[in-house]
Amino acid sequence: MDSKKMKQELQKRLDGPHRSFTYDRDKDSLRVEQTETGKGVTISIPGIVSKYNEQQGKAIEEVVYYVNEALGVMGSETSMDGKEKHIYPVIRSTSFPQESSEGTPFVTDEHTAETRIYYALDLGTTYRLIDEALLSSEGWTKEQIRETALFNVRSLSSKMKKDTVAGNVFYFLNTNDGYDASRILNDSFLEDMAEKIQGEMTLAVPHQDVLIIGDIRNETGYDVLAQMAMSFFSNGHVPITALSFLYEKGELEPIFILGKNRKK
Repeated sequence: MDSKKMKQELQKRLDGPHRSFTYDRDKDSLRVEQTETGKGVTISIPGIVSKYNEQQGKAIEEVVYYVNEALGVMGSETSMDGKEKHIYPVIRSTSFPQESSEGTPFVTDEHTAETRIYYALDLGTTYRLIDEALLSSEGWTKEQIRETALFNVRSLSSKMKKDTVAGNVFYFLNTNDGYDASRILNDSFLEDMAEKIQGEMTLAVPHQDVLIIGDIRNETGYDVLAQMAMSFFSNGHVPITALSFLYEKGELEPIFILGKNRKK
């Protein structure tokens, strides 16, 4: 499917009362707005076309679902009162916008050169990224948000699947609760995993719905890790980074893998 047909299909699937569409030819993007509020979501069409070529209809279903959920949240008032247990950190790429569509800065913290920490209020089937306007209206401080979110992420399940490839062991956390990548912020969990690792411990968060922990025991393991991270990155609906990280004493160091050679 080409960009023109994808744009037409998305407009057809997302059309509804009080919605308008704006197409940016230069960026090949489609913006869907609620006419009553002027709030909306911008979709990069080339990215959806690429996923469609690999996943077919699933790619369109996913974007339609998330756009509808996002627009639904934008049309309602949000309060954090009594919802302390529903605040979580989320990992995003450093290229992810740092402010809302209204221009209000999101509440963020630095993480690595590739990733940044945002904070979200879970609303059930979706969540809202917490911005400074919501923080101010609720009377919360950034420190309170950070402490609450990190406490809550430690309560999430850490059940993992295990696979062995070419003598290297890989663990996958993939619960699809929206916070799989966020487990990279659970220090006690990572320390427990580090005790089980026999080789070098690596971490990867290619998209928001997976955390990959590698027990790399030979050079082939790094090539497998690079291919694995890129595959997940290409197929995730919220990509983060195709780079992986070495984990040592609580520190994350990016790994750049070029064929058989590894660079830190």
